[in-house]
Amino acid sequence: MIPDHNQSGVLPPFLPGLTPAIEGATSPYRVSLLNLAKRFSINEERIKILNGFIAYRNALRAVGFNHGFQWIDGSFVEDAEYILGRPPADIDLITFATRPEKYSDQENWRNFLRSRPDLFDPKESKKQYLCDAYFVDLQTNPLFLVNQTKYWFGLFSHQRETFQWKGMLEISIAEDDAEVLAFIAQGDAHVS
Repeated sequence: MIPDHNQSGVLPPFLPGLTPAIEGATSPYRVSLLNLAKRFSINEERIKILNGFIAYRNALRAVGFNHGFQWIDGSFVEDAEYILGRPPADIDLITFATRPEKYSDQENWRNFLRSRPDLFDPKESKKQYLCDAYFVDLQTNPLFLVNQTKYWFGLFSHQRETFQWKGMLEISIAEDDAEVLAFIAQGDAHVS
């Protein structure tokens, strides 16, 4: 379930009426890609971003990233039209995933990362997919993994300009995107 935006136009960091001490009541909220599409594909700009996000997910899976999840944040999950007076320009995301087995060797892994700037360089992923995308390797040293998670959670749980505490969404990378593509293909019925 995606909670309603709060009065500041952001997702709440925990479900209203509940305490953050309840594990399932806190951000990141686990949702399906279809729920994300139904909630946020309200104009052509957002639909274009959503299509880019789906293309990015497909590109990740095409090279073997099938186990993990993505944290979704930024103006795409905010009421940007209200807060900023314009639609979002991209979707902010972090993919937490296990490496494909063929990249288990460190040298192969580093070479692969360099060979795919569209997936691992945020500037390139933004150009190609409208995704300000970052990656966390779930097979890394546990201390590094904890530090990376702490960093990204701290960054994504607050607005950069206002320091407003906010929530984010989590979507499985393994989820099939076909249903979402069919929903988008229905046309402008869901665009306000």
